[in-house]
Amino acid sequence: MNEATPLLGFTIGVTAARRAEEFSALLTRRGANVIHAPAIRIIPLVDDTELERVTREIVADPPKIVVATTGIGFRGWMEAADGWGLAEDLGGALESTRLLARGPKAKGAIRAAGLEEEWSPVGESSAEVLDHLLAEGVEGVRIAVQLHGAATEWESVADFCEVLRCAGAEVIPVPVYRWEPPDDQSAMDKLIELAATRGLDAITFTSAPAVASMLDRARDTDMLEPLLHALRNRVVVICVGPVTAAPLRDLEVPTTMPSRFRLGALARHIVDELPRRASNIRAASHDIGIRGGCVMVDGEVKQLAPASMSLLRALGARPGRVVSREQLLAVLPGGGDDTHAVETAVARLRSSLGSSKIVQTVVKRGYRLAVDPVDCGDEL
Repeated sequence: MNEATPLLGFTIGVTAARRAEEFSALLTRRGANVIHAPAIRIIPLVDDTELERVTREIVADPPKIVVATTGIGFRGWMEAADGWGLAEDLGGALESTRLLARGPKAKGAIRAAGLEEEWSPVGESSAEVLDHLLAEGVEGVRIAVQLHGAATEWESVADFCEVLRCAGAEVIPVPVYRWEPPDDQSAMDKLIELAATRGLDAITFTSAPAVASMLDRARDTDMLEPLLHALRNRVVVICVGPVTAAPLRDLEVPTTMPSRFRLGALARHIVDELPRRASNIRAASHDIGIRGGCVMVDGEVKQLAPASMSLLRALGARPGRVVSREQLLAVLPGGGDDTHAVETAVARLRSSLGSSKIVQTVVKRGYRLAVDPVDCGDEL
């Protein structure tokens, strides 16, 4: 593995809406080919009458507890209040409450407003905040919850506010912003297709709403089953943390994540995971690495035509074993029933790989990768 560019040859899908450029740069500097398709867009509610109404209610009668769920949401709330001339009044009201922060970003936003949080969970999840509140009892307690996006059928955690209401709390939702799909979903459609057709090595998610948005779009375009099959079997799904991964786990999609829920840690985790999981074969004295969008030959990126890539994947799925002409014909784009098309495609594959010896012809049977024998040392 090249230490400077350990992700060379890997194609990674990035679904983040915020800080996507920064995150993509972390990956491209390490050699990755990044496909960016924002799965969501954030709709601020700065001018929303409901947010102003709730803000005035909290100023007039501060609740006992306020839960800040996201940094961007809490900052947006304070900025909106400033626009209405209520920033000082809202700050004073919040100062008299018990402020709980879901994670470090919310905590940072609280402190930037000149306030101090009472408590924040280690795991940075809403579920932990909920458990904390239920454990101390919320019967008859007024609690304001800064919302952090629209819930969808894909989200596995029960509605935070509803659980508190069922436990006897008086809940005041604070609708600072909401999530919506992007206006133009063509980039998302391309990313879904790439995942379903083996064009991606990995896909990253930094929020549960982004997961939900992609699943919704795949369902709406009749691509949900192909997408889920790819995510369960071929594409490495890398999430920033357990809250983001929850809707995928519910659908039996394996996920991996860093120990710290930060973009930098996520990038480092990708560097560790992808090379370790990569399909690498030693054939005809060459190191062959089959990637989502290309092949690595002795550490050099080789861009193959779709037909050549399909053949190599089929041969690489059974390294060293014979794959018949009929089986190879079935994977060629366009198919057909003329096995001479396979011979032509194999010739082009050999040319693209730069060696005629990597793919062997087995007379009257088919083709195979010329896998080098494993050196097991001298026999005793």
